[in-house]
Amino acid sequence: MNKEIFIKELKKMNITLTAEQLNQFEKYYEILVIENEKYNLTAITKKEDVYLKHFYDSLTLTKIIDLNNQSLCDIGTGAGFPGIVLKIVYPTLKVTLLDATEKKCKFLQKVIDNLRLKDIEVINERAEIFSKVNREKYDIVTSRAVAPLKHLLEYSVPLVKINGYYIAMKGEITKEIENIDIYYKKLDIIKDKILTFQLPFEKSTRTLIRYQKLKETNQKYPRKYKEIKNKSL
Repeated sequence: MNKEIFIKELKKMNITLTAEQLNQFEKYYEILVIENEKYNLTAITKKEDVYLKHFYDSLTLTKIIDLNNQSLCDIGTGAGFPGIVLKIVYPTLKVTLLDATEKKCKFLQKVIDNLRLKDIEVINERAEIFSKVNREKYDIVTSRAVAPLKHLLEYSVPLVKINGYYIAMKGEITKEIENIDIYYKKLDIIKDKILTFQLPFEKSTRTLIRYQKLKETNQKYPRKYKEIKNKSL
């Protein structure tokens, strides 16, 4: 996906980029490629692939929710996907980028500084620890291809405001949603909407699952990492 096709495909999602935003994406790509040699951030480095599989893919979140004037936490953001991409396109979005790896956080801060982004912070912490002390804080929490859905729900839902949303950005999800209803009950959420589509050109499957939080999360969630990993709710 070259820049011209990127612009064209985003217009189909009602996203029109300014010259400044396009320049920010170019800078982002340049920094990613240079710093990737030090930090091993992504296996995807070809420009056309980054624009499709990272930039465009991150923006598909807009298919399922309005991001204007919202607060968002991106769990396990890695190289900033989707969080930094969303911030470039939605300047009024307040973003927290959460990642447990220090070197990735250093990279994220470098991108933020170079792109002169405002109202965006980087937190170097494990999700289950961050969730314990930042409960009911965000309008939206999201994660993209980070961990099994069950784990993500337990990490993420405590961070979401009552009536806010957790949105999982996934590929194929058939196995991940088996025997998961108990998580909805114990975390007091409902599966509000699910959207499945294919990336343009490549045609790989993507799934967005939106969960609405109904009431304050029980204080015992999230559990410790070992429990989350080894024992279902």
